[in-house]
Amino acid sequence: MSGLRVLRPGPLSLLQDGGRHGWQHLGVSPAGPLDRQAAAWANRLLDNPWGTPLLEITLGHVELESEVETWLALTGADVAASLDGRPLPPWSRFAIGVGQRLELGYARSGLRAYLAVAGGFRATAVLGSVSTQVREGLGGVHGGGEPLRAGDLLACRAAGLPRGLGVPWRYRPDYRATPLLRVITGGDAGRFDERQLQAFFARTWQLSPQSDRMGARLLGEALQPPRGQWSQGVARGAIQVPADGLPIILQADHQTMGGYPVLGWLHPLDLDRLAQCAPRHLLRFTPVSLADAQAELRVFYRFFGH
Repeated sequence: MSGLRVLRPGPLSLLQDGGRHGWQHLGVSPAGPLDRQAAAWANRLLDNPWGTPLLEITLGHVELESEVETWLALTGADVAASLDGRPLPPWSRFAIGVGQRLELGYARSGLRAYLAVAGGFRATAVLGSVSTQVREGLGGVHGGGEPLRAGDLLACRAAGLPRGLGVPWRYRPDYRATPLLRVITGGDAGRFDERQLQAFFARTWQLSPQSDRMGARLLGEALQPPRGQWSQGVARGAIQVPADGLPIILQADHQTMGGYPVLGWLHPLDLDRLAQCAPRHLLRFTPVSLADAQAELRVFYRFFGH
């Protein structure tokens, strides 16, 4: 099978799909794209089903050469894309022919771009998913959790579509703004001093440079977490507060058990916005009800056919 040949892989480019679900009881994290909304838009532009394998590109600086005639879609971070030197519009789909080169510059806003292909990239599934999990050595082009490397082939099939298409402006996030991220309080929130909960929402935080696909670490004035905590199962979006008082928001590659107090969970759709924040980006938080979060998530899933 032909596809896209990797000439320059970028700092961290990972094949992802809908995630590796059903294995957390054995300590395997779900993985999947950090920004599910941008990934879903990339696939929707190409009429791909939810979770079709695509490429998550962190920071940009990628170059690919096509060995097939097909269509691609690019969403997420602003990475100054060009095809054979011709600039491409953001959040759009476009045709690519044999021998043509797609170049992505470094991200100017946002952190992660998503590149999808009509019909999806092909790779052998590991535990039911091709999602790349570097820490656990699972998935990806070669099956062992490796990031994209120069010389790799992103296998795909030839495809044709009638015309170009783009995402309307009103659906494209502004990655430069300070996001107000919504939190569903719960878990161990009742064990926190009320003044500490109020302080979490009142303060402006920074995203730590030590953040990764496992967890987003916050910098700021430390909280005082409650003492004593049993280890328990944890999920994506959980906001843990370790002994140093600096919260950690669990991301797609999170561990499956944790012993830190949990003050709540980030709204699932706001995890997507968090995924586009660069180190030192300012963050604010506000409470949201579980019912409101569920209602919005149902609309999101219905729109993208999940």
